[in-house]
Amino acid sequence: MAAETEEEPDVDDLLDELEALELAVADEDEDTQSRVRDTIRMARRIDETPPVFGRVIRGFDRHDAAEALVGSVVFGIPMAIEGGTLEAGEYLALHPLYFVGTVLSGIAIVAGLLYVAEIQDVRVVDPYFGVIPRRPAGLLTIAALAAFAMMTGWGRVDWTEPWVALCQTAICFVGMAIGGALGDILPGS
Repeated sequence: MAAETEEEPDVDDLLDELEALELAVADEDEDTQSRVRDTIRMARRIDETPPVFGRVIRGFDRHDAAEALVGSVVFGIPMAIEGGTLEAGEYLALHPLYFVGTVLSGIAIVAGLLYVAEIQDVRVVDPYFGVIPRRPAGLLTIAALAAFAMMTGWGRVDWTEPWVALCQTAICFVGMAIGGALGDILPGS
């Protein structure tokens, strides 16, 4: 049995077939033509309401930023109040390569959630400087600012020791970045 090489049909394929059928029945009675036109209208209405999952996600707007902020905060609050975040940050302060690895791992996980895990079909549209995708740049910026604000505002870090405070904030940032990515793509906007 040979494997099929054609893609799965979608609503656009259905519409093409119905339009061809409409032309073919042009000489038929009015009832048949009307039924074909009604079917085409129905197929177009179905195509106008895409499902939550499986939509193509493009760009990064205020709505996406708000979803990312909510996801970041939901993941960030437990991290900010947990003492283990501070301990892990102190450990990173003593091991700068682990700090770099932690931040890069967080960025890689966000990129993986957006583009590799295929939770949604996320497209790169109009990247900054022609290379930096807007969605991960926005998500990471929101997570970084939220982590800084939360850890500082709640007195969880002491900026008189900036390196230690930065490492502690980086631990919170990684969790918030992952939460922000999930918060943004799961609703499917």
